[in-house]
Amino acid sequence: MATGGLLHFTNPLSSVVNPNNTYKKHQILHNHRGSFCKNNNLFSAQNCKRRRKVRVIVCKASGTQQSRRGGGVDADIDVGQDRLSKVPISNIRNFCIIAHIDHGKSTLADKLLQATGTVQKREMKEQFLDNMDLERERGITIKLQAARMRYFFEDKAYCLNLIDTPGHVDFSYEVSRSLAACEGALLVVDASQGVQAQTLANVYLALENNLEIIPVLNKIDLPGADPDRIAREVEEIIGLDCSNAIRCSAKEGIGITEILNSIVEKIPPPQDTAENPLRALIFDSYYDPYRGVIAYFRVIDGRIKRGDRIYFMASGKDYYADEIGVLSPNQLQVDELYAGEVGYLSASIRSVADARVGDTVTNYVRKAEKSLPGYEKATPMVFCGLFPVDADQFPELRDALDKLQLNDAALRFEPESSSAMGFGFRCGFLGLLHMEIVQERLEREYNLNLITTAPSVVYRVKCVNGDIVDCSNPSVLPEPGKRKSIEEPIVKIEMLTPKDYIGSLMELTQDRRGEFKEMKYITENRASLVYELPLAEMVGDFFDQLKSRSKGYASMEYSFIGYRESDLIKLDVQINGEKVEPLATIVHKDKAYSIGRALTQKLKELIPRQMFKVPIQACIGVKVIASETLSAIRKDVTAKCYGGDITRKKKLLKKQAEGKKRMKAVGKVDVPQEAFMAVLKLEKEVL
Repeated sequence: MATGGLLHFTNPLSSVVNPNNTYKKHQILHNHRGSFCKNNNLFSAQNCKRRRKVRVIVCKASGTQQSRRGGGVDADIDVGQDRLSKVPISNIRNFCIIAHIDHGKSTLADKLLQATGTVQKREMKEQFLDNMDLERERGITIKLQAARMRYFFEDKAYCLNLIDTPGHVDFSYEVSRSLAACEGALLVVDASQGVQAQTLANVYLALENNLEIIPVLNKIDLPGADPDRIAREVEEIIGLDCSNAIRCSAKEGIGITEILNSIVEKIPPPQDTAENPLRALIFDSYYDPYRGVIAYFRVIDGRIKRGDRIYFMASGKDYYADEIGVLSPNQLQVDELYAGEVGYLSASIRSVADARVGDTVTNYVRKAEKSLPGYEKATPMVFCGLFPVDADQFPELRDALDKLQLNDAALRFEPESSSAMGFGFRCGFLGLLHMEIVQERLEREYNLNLITTAPSVVYRVKCVNGDIVDCSNPSVLPEPGKRKSIEEPIVKIEMLTPKDYIGSLMELTQDRRGEFKEMKYITENRASLVYELPLAEMVGDFFDQLKSRSKGYASMEYSFIGYRESDLIKLDVQINGEKVEPLATIVHKDKAYSIGRALTQKLKELIPRQMFKVPIQACIGVKVIASETLSAIRKDVTAKCYGGDITRKKKLLKKQAEGKKRMKAVGKVDVPQEAFMAVLKLEKEVL
């Protein structure tokens, strides 16, 4: 391993190798057997005067003796450690991998890291870049991950910056941020499943960013793979030329060299603007409890050096860059980064608001005139309330949301209070999976116990006086006399399905108030269905039903198209004549009765019986549409009557009824926390 290389002697506790602290080949190498190596000759440890324990990391020198012509993978495994060496800007390639969920992006990224020697075989594990436990458990990518690789092609060293992206529609904002930091993209299509909904969506995002797209047909080793048919499908549906599409199997390692060669040949290098004033775009960040905010950035113009005084153009704050480096895929420190390179920055930033995603970093002394355009703000589609089970955890929840928003720029939140659950936050998400992931991350990473309310959407209310009110919480909906109309968000949904399931999917969509727009056959066995659907009908179990009815073969993609007036009403729940605001919902008039009936029946089971009769009612305004009665706990006052006239019993029962009446007038019903939780689960099922 040491042949033709340089030896780095480092402190055992150090995690980063300083490339300047190098000893020549003739220095002593201590191996685990207690022998020493000097000029490749072994001699006894007893003859050595100095027995200092050191950890040795061997990095290949740039002048390796192996032939690198043709970009062979074997040669690159030998030079994979030499990733910090600088290359000309013309030899930098920035690219990302885009695909539908479960088409093999993360597996392909693993093979590229392994083939270029970036990760050694002994350190390799599946989904190497997916470093969250949640990602490994679910088998999905949630966060974009960057990695720097070194590859030799035709005797030249190239620096390849890879960004692995999520595939689920709920994380499309992560994909859009990745694309803005790249010049090219690998479009991975499963050779057995073909083009699916998110494949199309990601291609359109890449085309909007003017990226060079390289089509890759993955999983050709599967028995059901038909790469010729899938290549025709890609050409017909997307319009990409697939005559030279790369056919590979990431799992078996087939076609990996061809992919690396294509990246070098087809993807254009970044523009050479290293002499301009520094402008770097922050595309991701996270909070480290010891080092503060760590920002991932792509240098667009100029260069940044360790120790530079930097300025964040959006927040107006300045710091000293204590540490800069590259992600390969672990953090490795460097002294300088220039235009076209991707890296990370640590500047002891304590406030999470000072270095947001989309901000532009420039030099404090030589400031850039204009900031970079950044990113469009993500529009939340689904809202829910997050409340701590223990009210004392409210400050911890606020800090946790601040830190999580740094890492997940699509998350939105604002304070909210509830008579039932106390103080919490109203949070906005891109979809139901996004909501579920955020809740799990808060509970796992920040040790919080949370209650979530039923997911809802933002309604637009037009008032009589001409005002327009955005309402995501039923408790702030204007009174019926003050509102003119209620509009709900509408999404355009495209479903790709085998022809056998067209009927059941049409039935599902029409049951959810969907409006049919278009149906076309993209191949002889697969069809595309386009509907316009209220978003409120989709935030429940729509996706689960879609997968269930199509046996897992159908896929969907949706986009927000605007607001439309609809016959919506506020459904209140009254317990003992008092409205319970946390249980109020906004529903379509046609579904009000069934939802009201389900809510009252569930509450009757959950609320403990009182000393007086408790009516539970679902109301639209003052009109009761569904009602259940919780009978009183009664003492048997007639037990002492063992005979005599019936009037004696009537007298005792009348006296008891008067007492119950007085008790009902002053009595209050406390709805237990478990009842709220159960009703919230019920709302998630029936809405």
